[in-house]
This record gives sequence, C-alpha cells and structure tokens, in this order.
Amino acid sequence: MTISNSRYIVIGLVIAVVIAAVVGGLLLLGSPTAERLQRLDNRRVNDLKLISNAVNAYWTQHKRLPVALDELSQQPGPNLNFRDPTTGQLYEYHALGDSTYELCATFQRDSAQESPGQNRDFWSHGTGRQCFEIVVPNVR
Repeated sequence: MTISNSRYIVIGLVIAVVIAAVVGGLLLLGSPTAERLQRLDNRRVNDLKLISNAVNAYWTQHKRLPVALDELSQQPGPNLNFRDPTTGQLYEYHALGDSTYELCATFQRDSAQESPGQNRDFWSHGTGRQCFEIVVPNVR
C-alpha cells in the first residue's frame, strides 16, 4: 500500500466518524424540527401557567373569576401572552364555576415524548387541543 492510498483511507475513516457523530447526535438530541416543536409547546405551557397565576390573583382580589382573558390585561403585573406563538389564536379560557376554570391550548407534541419515564405533572399534555381544569387555591 502506498502513502497516498493510506491518506485516502484515513480521510475516508475521518469522514465516516464525522457522519456517524452527526447522525448519532441527531438521534440522541432529536431533529431541529422536533426541538423547535418542543420549545413552542414549552412556551405554551409557560404562557398557561402565567395566565393561571393571573386568574388566581384576580380571583383573590375581586372574589370572582374574570369573564374573559382581556380583563387580566387591565390588571397590574407582568405582561401576559394570551396568543399561541405560531397561530396567533387566543388561548381558550372558560369559567366553569365560582372558583373553577379551564385553560386550553393546541400542542404539537405529546409531553411524554419529551422526557419518557419522568413523573408527569399537571401540565402534561397530549398532541392537539388540550384543556386543563383549574380550581383557585385556598377558596373559602
């Protein structure tokens, strides 16, 4: 075997290792599209958590639930995002009783795909339109 043939073999092996590393990384971390969808779903959950905190604070102050989300925008506090980050549609809010309400959003991925085997929390969701029924804490 000549030196030039050895170079080609080494270069070929290096290329194969780089390709294997890239493919392995994508399999381990997921595709950029899957990562983007997960980030958007995480933002939706965060938006709903902040809205829920604001609804609970509104109830504490006014002793009633807001009729619609736009009532919350008139309250002091952090700016809330009431719209889905991709569609621009308003998140759904429904008062179900004196101290129970529902928040709904449409998700791109099942949250169980994000961290399989971990405990699922209240904000775990499937794919598509999902609603969360919430009771204002410490209602007396």
